[in-house]
Amino acid sequence: MSRTYKATGINLKAAPMGETDRLMTILTKEYGLLRAIAPGARKHKSRLGGRSGLFVVNELMLSKGKSLDKMIQAQTQQSFPGLSRDLARLTAGQYLAELVLCEASEQPQAELFELLVVHLERLENAPPSAVLACLAHGTFHILALAGVAPELRYCCLSRTPIKPQLGGDKDHPWQVGFSIQAGGVITLEQLEMLENNAGPADYEAGRRKRIYGSLTTTIGASELALLQQLGQAELVFTQASSLPSMTGAHAAPHGLWRRVERLLRNYAQFHFDRPIRSAALIDSCFDSSAYAS
Repeated sequence: MSRTYKATGINLKAAPMGETDRLMTILTKEYGLLRAIAPGARKHKSRLGGRSGLFVVNELMLSKGKSLDKMIQAQTQQSFPGLSRDLARLTAGQYLAELVLCEASEQPQAELFELLVVHLERLENAPPSAVLACLAHGTFHILALAGVAPELRYCCLSRTPIKPQLGGDKDHPWQVGFSIQAGGVITLEQLEMLENNAGPADYEAGRRKRIYGSLTTTIGASELALLQQLGQAELVFTQASSLPSMTGAHAAPHGLWRRVERLLRNYAQFHFDRPIRSAALIDSCFDSSAYAS
């Protein structure tokens, strides 16, 4: 039986190993998530040096080992140099990679592989004002593929259809509830009942609440309208000019996308039960006016 095999994979993580090697975490179409040694990859003239970089897609030849497989050959098919030249884009890519690592298994992962590549391409090519929107879009699609995306069109508890009422009374803006534990949007009536009838929380929900914050909140019409677009294959609202009826005088699109990203972040952290370590840097990166639309 041959101890070598081929796979198409994208590098998600790398760590030093020994004096000159790298330990790679790779998402492959054929075998899912695997860890392999890239021997000598940290040497100055190593043929595996560039091929073991973050987000490089390779056609791989690997050799089975007792505990870790070894990368024998790698032929690069695609890379994302635009991500490494921009801290915000790179951090957004790492954020998506963290979510993929939460979802991936050692089973074939062709769909997850293709989804990640598509969203890394979008992050790399998006104008600065659309990077945060692309991150939210990718986050939602990864949650959807995992089967845990939030319900955004019907109340999770009553199944009442919910449609955002845009352009309403500025003094009494339209709002709807959002429950992370329930799995998405809920009517204000259900939100009130949920909060009034809250008994002793079970240990697991209480633990996650302490780590990831409040499990319920309210969101406005603009946030919900953006969230409802995220299930589509292509983004509709990424530029300021795309949101004339949604922004009002005091809510810039960039601010809306920041609220949407944070909502999805809290939701993803709760459902995967793992903090997104890149998120702290995301907050500082997108404070910059360069990424505001």
